[in-house]
Amino acid sequence: MSTTVPGDQGIIEELELGLTGMTCGACAARIEKHLNEIDGVEAAVNYATESAMVAFSPSRMGAEQLVAAVREIGYDARVMDDEPYDDGLDERLAALRLRLTVAAVFSVPVVVLSMVPGAQFTNWQWWAGALSMPVVTWAAWPFHRVAALNARHRTATMDTLISVGVIAATVWSIWALVWGDATHMTMDGMAGMMHSDGSHVYFEVGATVTAFILAGRYLETKAKHSAGDALRALLALGARHATVLRDGVEVSIPASVVRVDDIVVVRPGEKIAVDGTVEDGASSVDVSMITGESVPADVSRGDSVTAATVNLNGRLLVRATRVGSETTFARMARLVREAQATKAPVQRVADRVSAVFVPVVFAISFLTLVFGLSAGRQTDAAFSAAVAVLIIACPGALGLATPTALMVGSGRAAQMGIVIKGIDVLQSTRRIDTVVLDKTGTVTTGEMTLVDVVCIEGVRREDALSLVGAVEKGSEHPIARAIARAAEAELGALPALDEFLAMPGAGATGRVGTTIVTIGREEVFRERLVVVPGVLKQALNAAREQGHTAVIAAWDGQARAMFAVADQPKPTSAAAIADLKVMGLAPVLLTGDNVGTARAIAVQVGMDTDEHHLYAGVMPEDKVAVVRDLQERGYAVAMVGDGVNDAAALAQADVGIARGGGTDVAMQASDLTIVSGDLRLVVDAIRLSRATLRTIKANVFWAFAYNVAAIPLAAAGMMNPMWAGLAMASSSVFVVTNSLRLRRVRLSR
Repeated sequence: MSTTVPGDQGIIEELELGLTGMTCGACAARIEKHLNEIDGVEAAVNYATESAMVAFSPSRMGAEQLVAAVREIGYDARVMDDEPYDDGLDERLAALRLRLTVAAVFSVPVVVLSMVPGAQFTNWQWWAGALSMPVVTWAAWPFHRVAALNARHRTATMDTLISVGVIAATVWSIWALVWGDATHMTMDGMAGMMHSDGSHVYFEVGATVTAFILAGRYLETKAKHSAGDALRALLALGARHATVLRDGVEVSIPASVVRVDDIVVVRPGEKIAVDGTVEDGASSVDVSMITGESVPADVSRGDSVTAATVNLNGRLLVRATRVGSETTFARMARLVREAQATKAPVQRVADRVSAVFVPVVFAISFLTLVFGLSAGRQTDAAFSAAVAVLIIACPGALGLATPTALMVGSGRAAQMGIVIKGIDVLQSTRRIDTVVLDKTGTVTTGEMTLVDVVCIEGVRREDALSLVGAVEKGSEHPIARAIARAAEAELGALPALDEFLAMPGAGATGRVGTTIVTIGREEVFRERLVVVPGVLKQALNAAREQGHTAVIAAWDGQARAMFAVADQPKPTSAAAIADLKVMGLAPVLLTGDNVGTARAIAVQVGMDTDEHHLYAGVMPEDKVAVVRDLQERGYAVAMVGDGVNDAAALAQADVGIARGGGTDVAMQASDLTIVSGDLRLVVDAIRLSRATLRTIKANVFWAFAYNVAAIPLAAAGMMNPMWAGLAMASSSVFVVTNSLRLRRVRLSR
């Protein structure tokens, strides 16, 4: 994936590198440090996703040079794009499985011979040594190979610790067996069994440590891959090919080469390859992969459609407005990838610790051996403690703590239609206590709807709708469109409109057959000396009290009907407001509408209507001032909006949440984006962000606590190297599986 953006020093290109060969957080830290030492390059390496986000100046550096820089320190790299890629998982798992199987088969008899006195016989040590050789050489070869490669570059990683520990245990055992007295056996008269009273051998340590770590790495690899399933599923949703009309002929081409204004033919069952507008046709479109909504959306001429959604039945002709990397789907995938590459402050500390951890562990291991011998401890015991320190001190869990949790959390969010921009957002959501909601398009549908028709005695509702709907169909005003839509939905075809005259700011008049119909505010009829009957005046007042907008319709010289329209709350808004309150968050309504309309909407969705929770008549440029005022009064504010006029307030808020159906400016200014208009996604976004942050903290605490507690125990000789290997392998598996629990966080939808 590559994008180009303007920077302080000219054009800056950003790309993602896929990395192979990393085995721990120290590897990731080493690659990151090496890339950042290159002039004009900024890189962030993610061990869990095995990738690096790199920003560089193309005038100084090319992608090939970045790949070469990674390879020169012993790792491999490739430039990634938005296409699905083969990460070699199956081959890696098969190789690990084979080595693990060999290690397990040969380690079991070695452990039995070494740990069960009843199974021991004269010269059993030779058998244990022979059985352990395939394990400590061939099965452990990946560790030895990486350790040798690291040594050549004068560095060390987790594999170095493992390799040195296994080699030390094996070499010591061979020395004791060949040149020492390891095979000396005596009979225990009371037990009636032979036992060794010579130098102890550690063949079981080299074998079992290798088996345990291979098992841990196998499980870790599978778990890490599962953690990234959501992102891979997201990337796989995009259409690979598109059918376009070229000179009237349908031509199938790669989706990546479709141009803006191309007419794309989408047959039933096909994925839509572009963001665009329906030029012809009608159909239902499955939008669940983008918005999380299970109900298909009906579209027809003039409606917008989004890339990666699926056309279910009718044939559509779509004019492309956004293609390739500019589609909503591509931008969503890019934001998720970028978010997964970010690091929490605590993870940056863990990375620095991992980078210096291995040399420190070698020093501790050496001191353990020296002090053990100087304190009079037996050579076997001192050596065992030193090896245990080498084996148990693994920085792998530290390197996995943040990225795996962020990968699972952001991937889960993406599947639901929530895009989290980065780790800093998670930190901010923890403090939020107030949620400011822009009314139009966020709490409400943003579209006027006919809610009431009141007619004088002797006038049927159907007749009023027919005449007024026919006239209003000729107008582009939102109130007119609402009445016309309702009339067509209820009556079907409307009478023909013969004449039409708009009265800007007042209403409209038109002729339907021989009948002249006028629609407008009450003032229009007062000026024309048309009497408005009491029943219509009462209906007007009642509508205004409810926050509705009302107009009068007159024909044949008399006011005969009142039409009330309103921007109605979304069906899910009340449930979302209730959930926010349950979470201890205070919802605040912000709108440019009058107080009456704002209060009516607030009451319908269950919000408080006092001056601290309702801000009405707010001009677009004043929205940021409202957010700033709340912050100055000590509140931590999340702002939810969708328009250009919300962008400044979104940026000012502690957490900005943009609705994906809104403008690009709003989405750029926000920290979170909810792709659909369902307000419950705001609740889910905050809940999932908080759960992800809790998981990150738990992972980092466990990774640090494990090493803080385990290394002193190993140095004190209280932990057998074999169990040290099991504990080390388990720590990384625990961190990854703990992150996978985020898949089961209970959400609103």
